[in-house]
Amino acid sequence: MSDTTPRIGVLALQGDFREHLHVMSSLGAEAVTVRREQELASVDGLIIPGGESSVMDKLSRSFGLAGPLKAAIAAGLPVYGTCAGLIMLADRILDGMADQQTLGGLDVAVRRNAFGSQRDSFEEDIAFPALDGDPVHAVFIRAPVVEEVGPAATPLGAVSDGRVVAVEQGNLLGTSFHPEMTNDWRFHQLFLDRVRARLA
Repeated sequence: MSDTTPRIGVLALQGDFREHLHVMSSLGAEAVTVRREQELASVDGLIIPGGESSVMDKLSRSFGLAGPLKAAIAAGLPVYGTCAGLIMLADRILDGMADQQTLGGLDVAVRRNAFGSQRDSFEEDIAFPALDGDPVHAVFIRAPVVEEVGPAATPLGAVSDGRVVAVEQGNLLGTSFHPEMTNDWRFHQLFLDRVRARLA
């Protein structure tokens, strides 16, 4: 692990991990894929991308990564989950598949595909007090929503109907939307800044 350039892993079992690799490289991090326990052990922070949360769950278990991921989260590794990644970090799924498990760590309950199917995808400008500047243009694709925020977690922002779409708790950050699909990378920058602060 580098003292100067943060090494950011992107969980690359399934989903849009390539886009996150591009964003983190563009922001000055060393961006690497994570599919094995030894790769996880080498990173300073981890992004869990969007995709299909139930498939990601099964693959993380079959690759022997679920246990090490949970241990890394408990040990304080900074982790940012987007869309399916947020589901993976949630302690509770309200409408998960019968055998679906999460890594946990965020004291929230999420609902999968809360906004509908792929054709119900939408975009909305959302103000996030944690970020400087203009509202974020957020892209939602079969996105989850945070229906319950426990006392340990903090909501960061919501869509116009009040449903929470971004949360944080300690070393964890989660968004329902896909910031990697726009040119606004402030959430990635926020995450990277937290990784750098931990390394310092």
